[in-house]
Amino acid sequence: MTSMSRPHATSRDLATLDDFAPGQSASFSKTIGEVELALFVALSGDVNPLHVDEEFARRTFFGGRIAHGLLSASLLSTVIGTLLPGTGAIYKGQSLRFLRPVRPGDTLTATVEVRDVDRARGDLHLATWIANQRGERVIEGEAVIGLLRQLRDA
Repeated sequence: MTSMSRPHATSRDLATLDDFAPGQSASFSKTIGEVELALFVALSGDVNPLHVDEEFARRTFFGGRIAHGLLSASLLSTVIGTLLPGTGAIYKGQSLRFLRPVRPGDTLTATVEVRDVDRARGDLHLATWIANQRGERVIEGEAVIGLLRQLRDA
């Protein structure tokens, strides 16, 4: 599933805490291929041989190249910024636990689920996880998200 946020949001497009309840969830799927890996290397500068050198990576306990953990985790940002809560989301925090390696060619599905609506602080508490094409969780964590309350006049 993919979705993009509206490019010119208005204040009435902004989500409010009243729009959310525990149990709501959204997901986004993407295959991590050679192009995505190369773009992440170019963007981040992370040329760790585990990610870019098959011969080196084959000699490790991974038995071959693996994708960057933060490349995989970035799919959570896609869900949060475009789907749930979507337009107006403000990332305040994210914990991550890396459970399994992601291999080039794996298809990942990032999911977020509302755990709590903290009205006193104005935050959403989300459970976050990413699973591979076999349904195995590769990353788990939690996120705290704030919401924009209004936009300035142009």
